[in-house]
Amino acid sequence: MTATFTPKENSTLPAAWHRLTPIWQGGEEVIQQSLPHTHLAPTWQMLLLGDGSPTRHLELLTGEPTEVDVIDMSLIGMDSDAAPDLIQAVPGPRLRRQVWLRTASGQRLAYATSWWEASHVDEYLQNRSLPIWASLARLRTELYRDVRGIYHGYSAALQSGFEVPGPFWGRHYLFWHHGQPLTLIYEVFSPYLTKYLGPMQLSSTNGKV
Repeated sequence: MTATFTPKENSTLPAAWHRLTPIWQGGEEVIQQSLPHTHLAPTWQMLLLGDGSPTRHLELLTGEPTEVDVIDMSLIGMDSDAAPDLIQAVPGPRLRRQVWLRTASGQRLAYATSWWEASHVDEYLQNRSLPIWASLARLRTELYRDVRGIYHGYSAALQSGFEVPGPFWGRHYLFWHHGQPLTLIYEVFSPYLTKYLGPMQLSSTNGKV
């Protein structure tokens, strides 16, 4: 498959993808047990640790359609691409896709990088301007979202893109389809969402586990 992509002139991200430099991170055990509310508020845990569609959640929160700005589609072959180790579950050669998720009025809410088997990406992303959830929903694709990692940390590029200071919360997960891994996704959410979700952490005086 040959992928073609013309970067937007106003894109703030170069071709390399942007992962957080974590000040804290957790794996499957933390995800299954949940975090203390003084570390991550319940509303934010529902967004980050739940297995529902973040695109749909963002639409419900903002009352606006969630739109996608595709900023990179790169064939990376068998390169590990500095991705989470779970990239090995996605057959290669692979394609990396980077997007901003934003409201229809232009407010950026999240950044996402996903890795796909290059030969099958057109099958699932027939309209690449749609969020992944919308594309797969149109195909009536049955999926399981398997959250495997959560992060709290910084990224200068994402701070510039979101136009708000960090730290940021992010996660990575596998999409499973018919018992096979379909894509690996790494997402980071903007602190702008505190407008809808409230503070990211509850203070020790007003929130207990």
